[in-house]
Amino acid sequence: MKVAKKNNLCSIVLTFFPHPRMVLQKDSDLKMIDTLEEKQQFLEKMGVDVLIVHPFSKAFSRLTALEFTRDLLVNQLRISQLVIGYDHRFGRNREATIDDLKSFGLDYNFTVDEIPSQDIESIAVSSTRVRNALNNGDLKAANQFLGRPFGLTGTVVKGDGIGKKFGFPTANIQVKQDYKLRPQNGVYLVRSELTGIEFFGMMNIGMRPTVSGKTTQTEIHFFNLKFKSLRSRNIS
Repeated sequence: MKVAKKNNLCSIVLTFFPHPRMVLQKDSDLKMIDTLEEKQQFLEKMGVDVLIVHPFSKAFSRLTALEFTRDLLVNQLRISQLVIGYDHRFGRNREATIDDLKSFGLDYNFTVDEIPSQDIESIAVSSTRVRNALNNGDLKAANQFLGRPFGLTGTVVKGDGIGKKFGFPTANIQVKQDYKLRPQNGVYLVRSELTGIEFFGMMNIGMRPTVSGKTTQTEIHFFNLKFKSLRSRNIS
């Protein structure tokens, strides 16, 4: 985005959905750090001009690196400058590297800016490390890797009303996207936004064994908030 503004260009983010592993590895249980909606909101706040979500299919995966670059990046998007991670691989069977992109750039008149490895406390940041941190309940590490707070977006739905009986009413959060990664079961301090207003609360993800719970639920007890106003409201 900074590169685009500096050179008076339109900033475009190209992403793919479903994730390639979801298409090419049918037994994959991969969970995504952000949903498409969350990604769109995050990029919009950053000031990105255009987000393109390109469908990923087996047929698309068979494009060679040259076909992908020529037909999509050059002929359709008409790129003049490409910013991409140092370890990016693309094309059929992940055949090409960033060096191939730089070579294509000479042929098709675009430049390539390489994003180097980002290290935090001598640990290279990657989506895998973020997922591992979340699966281990280490939100501090996950947030450091992301450079922002990890978030969940969902809708408040009717629950069992058990928390209210104990004086701690909770908002039951339903995340509709089953591919969304959630932190390890546990109790977390959360900051939430409802219709532009910020609230803090305590979130529990788990089976609720003390009340004979049988399914994993995500519940938040908000501090100093009237829960009757939360019914059927979106929360992020």
